Amino acid sequence: MELGLLYSGGKDSTLAALLLEEFYDVTLLTAHFGISDDWQHARETAESAGFAFERLECDPDVAREAVDRIREDGFPRNGIQHVHQHALERLATREFDAIADGTRRDDRVPTVSRAQAQSLEDRHDIDYIAPLSGFGRSAVDRLVDDRLDVTVGPSEEIDRADYEAELRALIAEEEGRAAIADYFPDHDQTYVTNVR
Repeated sequence: MELGLLYSGGKDSTLAALLLEEFYDVTLLTAHFGISDDWQHARETAESAGFAFERLECDPDVAREAVDRIREDGFPRNGIQHVHQHALERLATREFDAIADGTRRDDRVPTVSRAQAQSLEDRHDIDYIAPLSGFGRSAVDRLVDDRLDVTVGPSEEIDRADYEAELRALIAEEEGRAAIADYFPDHDQTYVTNVR
């Protein structure tokens, strides 16, 4: 069976791919709005881990809508959630038997409710799988420590291909680099450099 997994090149989505590969032919797809070339970081990680990789072309207007929400709210949660839902909808229209993401049980954003998952499945005749939904951060970290080499650091310094990278790029383009700190709290990101 063919499965498409939303992929950032970080530890959660990489671990999700490893958990699913026993049961599916996994293709990793990075949502791309055409704003930056950050998707290439995910491609490098996917290839080094031995997974097929594709870009998932998404609507740049959705990224702009997300940035507008971030500005209105003063924080990124709703904007990132908006982008994630769009990416899942785009992925569900592809030729896969199942789709997945790397969301954990304790993620604040993005999340997928039972109702959203059921709606995706019913409308697109596809299975939605969240293989990390039963795992908290500490459990994920233990599994990651055993299987992955990961670079960890502040968001602005880590090469990655998550939604935040392109949303930050849009804000920087429109308001200047310093404006990013007005909307995004300091936090660390991960980038997988090797699968053991």
